[in-house]
Amino acid sequence: MTQAITKSGPLDWTVIWSGARERLRRELGDAVFDTWISPLVLVDFTEGELKIGAPRPFARNWVANQYQARIERAVRAEGAEPQSLSIVLAPQKPQAAPIVASAPREVRPTPATISYLQESAAKSGEPRRVLSNRVLDPVQSFDNFVAGPANEFAYRATRALAEDDGSDVPLLFVHGSFGFGKTHLLNAVALEARRRGRRALLLGAEDFMRQFLGALNRKDTLGFKDELRAADMLLIDDLQHLCRSTYTVSEFLHTLNAFSDLRRKLVIAADRPPTALETLGADVRSRLSGGLVIGLAKPDRATRLAILRSRAGEYAKRRPDAALPEDVLEHLADMEDASPRDLIGAFTKLAVYADLTKKPVTIDVVAETIGSRARGKKTSIEDIQRRTAEFYKLDLRDFHSPQRSRRVARPRQVAMYLARELTERSLPEIGRRFGGRDHTTVLHACRRIAALCEEDPVLKQEVDFLKDVLGKLS
Repeated sequence: MTQAITKSGPLDWTVIWSGARERLRRELGDAVFDTWISPLVLVDFTEGELKIGAPRPFARNWVANQYQARIERAVRAEGAEPQSLSIVLAPQKPQAAPIVASAPREVRPTPATISYLQESAAKSGEPRRVLSNRVLDPVQSFDNFVAGPANEFAYRATRALAEDDGSDVPLLFVHGSFGFGKTHLLNAVALEARRRGRRALLLGAEDFMRQFLGALNRKDTLGFKDELRAADMLLIDDLQHLCRSTYTVSEFLHTLNAFSDLRRKLVIAADRPPTALETLGADVRSRLSGGLVIGLAKPDRATRLAILRSRAGEYAKRRPDAALPEDVLEHLADMEDASPRDLIGAFTKLAVYADLTKKPVTIDVVAETIGSRARGKKTSIEDIQRRTAEFYKLDLRDFHSPQRSRRVARPRQVAMYLARELTERSLPEIGRRFGGRDHTTVLHACRRIAALCEEDPVLKQEVDFLKDVLGKLS
């Protein structure tokens, strides 16, 4: 297909496209590149329009929606200035494969490209893998995890599983709200397992889904399965984001069964327990519930203060002039609704303020810099869901379910509206707390309830009553 490219002036489009491909590989990583970018070919360049071909309609639509802007930036970075770029359907001929394979050798590489290729060549000599690990953060280790009553069981269970290859726990499921330390624990497990010579594969649920669909698109699901099952330990984060696609959920269930049969370890994290993952099906929920299920709760004040002191100690080593006084740390620890992530975010903001302004951080500065977050307890989304469910005589799980009956849908919209009004959470986060719904669903619910309150005095009275009840909690 590349022979069909016409040249405009001195530009060699084969070289430009090869250079752009290498830029995209470095930017997106091997997994995404091999799945979506590698199969693309140059088709034509006429009248300022650059056409790039995808082998199948599914790949064309996905690349056009997800990566077209990145491809255009990469092409422009190579010195070309097409007026427009389009992704078209261009089934590859059998002989096209060698051209794609040899394309990188046609590039006049920059020093950065040479370095990248040398690093790739230096890797263990194994064949290129279908799957790609999430890059591990060396800071998120067990030694840097602050344990307390709310998370000690999860900490000890994950550490024992990482350190003991003969552990009797085949499947460990950790759940808790956002920012409570789930990703830190999974990262720590993978770090420790690899340190001990075991192959630990850490994927987000979206990584699992994307790479499986990519393998399905390439008709290479066998390679996907083989690579997945070659791991000694599989860790999957944010399972709630696994889509309800029949193929994806079915493959995930096959993976659970395969790891059980092979007696290999699985560690999974989500924002809710297995029983509340409504979109995954009863068979998957049952399999997950059969493992060791551990919840992470809000840290108590002592743990919150320990987290802040730990972070302050690390920061002081790098920026001794920006240390926060103890009374400020204790004041921050009073944020009862704060997750560990919230605490670290507030600390970082104050520490950066001290470092840049060279001014001491006082309680007044805390109030000015991070607002009311440090003034005590605030209403949480969990409180709103619980009180709203009680008021409308619903099960709390109804708010996470796909039910659309008026009996459930209207109270769920009320709860979303109250979450938007009474918390500082973003629309996407509110949606995630209500069964992984999209932010546009939350926005529609908020607008709908606001409009109905203008028309329906009974509903307005109900909403005002809930606001009053929830206000007494803060």
